[in-house]
Amino acid sequence: MDCMSGNVYQYDIVVVGAGHAGCEAALAAARMGARTALLTDNLDTVAQMSCNPAIGGVAKGQIVREIDAMGGVMGRAIDATGIQFRMLNRRKGPAMHGPRAQADKRAYQQFVKHAVELQENLALRQESVIDLLTEGHGGSVKVAGVRVRGDAEYRAEAVVLSTGTFMRGLLHYGEQKIAGGRAGEKTTSGISLALQRLGLRVERFKTGTPPRLNGRTIDYTKAEIQLGDETPEPFSFLTERIECEQIPCWITYTNGQVHDVILRNLDRAPMYTGQIRTGGPRYCPSVETKVVRFSDKERHQVFLEPEGRDTTEVYANGLATSLPRDVQEAMIRAIPALEHAEILRYGYAIEYDYLPPEQLKPSLETKLVPGLYLAGQVNGTTGYEEAAGQGLLAGANAALKLAGRDPVILSRDLGYLGVMVDDLVTRGVVEPYRMFTSRAEYRLRLRGDNADRRLTPLAHQAGLVDDRRYQRVVDKEEQIARTIELLESTYADNRPVANLLCRPEKSWDDVLARIPQLAQLPNEIVRQVSYDIKYAGYLVRENGELERQRRLAKRRIPETFDYAAIDQLRIEARERLSQIRPSDLAQAGRISGITPADLAVLMIYLDRGAASRVVDG
Repeated sequence: MDCMSGNVYQYDIVVVGAGHAGCEAALAAARMGARTALLTDNLDTVAQMSCNPAIGGVAKGQIVREIDAMGGVMGRAIDATGIQFRMLNRRKGPAMHGPRAQADKRAYQQFVKHAVELQENLALRQESVIDLLTEGHGGSVKVAGVRVRGDAEYRAEAVVLSTGTFMRGLLHYGEQKIAGGRAGEKTTSGISLALQRLGLRVERFKTGTPPRLNGRTIDYTKAEIQLGDETPEPFSFLTERIECEQIPCWITYTNGQVHDVILRNLDRAPMYTGQIRTGGPRYCPSVETKVVRFSDKERHQVFLEPEGRDTTEVYANGLATSLPRDVQEAMIRAIPALEHAEILRYGYAIEYDYLPPEQLKPSLETKLVPGLYLAGQVNGTTGYEEAAGQGLLAGANAALKLAGRDPVILSRDLGYLGVMVDDLVTRGVVEPYRMFTSRAEYRLRLRGDNADRRLTPLAHQAGLVDDRRYQRVVDKEEQIARTIELLESTYADNRPVANLLCRPEKSWDDVLARIPQLAQLPNEIVRQVSYDIKYAGYLVRENGELERQRRLAKRRIPETFDYAAIDQLRIEARERLSQIRPSDLAQAGRISGITPADLAVLMIYLDRGAASRVVDG
């Protein structure tokens, strides 16, 4: 770090916010050689799990594996600090498998914070950011750093904002409203005002959290036990095995009495009184929303999730609420196993500012302000995993831009991270965005088990992973290729042995019966070979559409292309294309409201050389 005269510090990149997005952004930029500062209001809340104490799940687990394949810390952190590991959807095909783990939330925080502290080129500082610094005037404004409390500045060529729910955050406990980014923590308004001053559109979302309970006061004999996997699978490709004592989770249910308590007090629920007017996550609603929306259901699941090994605090997953504390007490008392449970922290809802993500380029840099990148909940997403993935890409792309190199932009067939970013910048959001496997049209390719094969070579090229890790993947690919070649060249019953793996009733044991020398093959190679052969036919069918998309992606559209000049385009199409400004025809075709006919008109104009007709300036 270089300290200039006075209270001015000089870095290449400044990352604002040290949650899951900010930590991955700062670590990625620093790994790539950029002198990076990570600024946070409170060093004790680095990588804090503000909501449920868990990492992964269906689609989310795949994202964690992709973050790990690109050198991120999340997978290694949960492997080291998890207290229960489960593979979800194990009965379904491999593309649907989702690793998930409960975390010791304090140990997880410490692991990530220590990784940040040890990283070369990275300075972790406790600072409160109050404004953005810019240079230039009119249409040539670019980011220049941030101003912090105490009359100091951090100057940088790039800034990554990963402020979570802290931009004008407002907590709701029934009728009571408290300004804050999290319970007990202050909020910030300066960044929101700075973004609006720069011409960026700022809107608001809401989310919620449930009460936390004293596990010593829970009657577990009235709950259903949920154990971890006997042989847990690691998240990180660098973790050989998970060896820890696993702690059980528990399941209980709401009932008619609970629902009656909620319905009688809807006039005190901020969502139903008009006190909260913003939208929230549809897939993870508050308990009051569930009771109203699904009035025909007699009960709803409540997962009792321990928050660590050395605490009795339990997260009541499924009871997110903004109802006042006396109603929360009555709710808890009516649930089996919780009749005598003590509430340690009350649930609440929070409203916060975010930027509609269609204002971003696929690199996660803002279109209006060069050098300003956004990652995490500030982009209208929710979830630790989604935030961390955006952070890694934003930090990497900021470093690449400073080095004069092209950004890392993942296609939809290359990673869930690519699906997420494309969804955000091309389609925008109407509710907090969460990743589902159904969002990925090429999900058979995007299995969690092959994330290193898909992404580590690309990450190595960008400078995100070292030579040793890259060589490990190269050696793995060679071993897979040799094994498949052996299976295809060895015949049994006049057919290649490889054909056995295409039949549902056959397994690797049937292969070993014909080629016993493969018994020493590592399990990870066996799995990859089996899946590659099993899915080969399905992937061939996808290749036609993939090739079409790649051809369209090669048809670039100039940033200043004048859509308003194409009279043959519908008014809606002109507006949407002008708003999103797609980089190519493939992205244009994925914009909501753009029809095949619109795409055909656009293609004709590009073919005629109309791309040269641009807006002045």
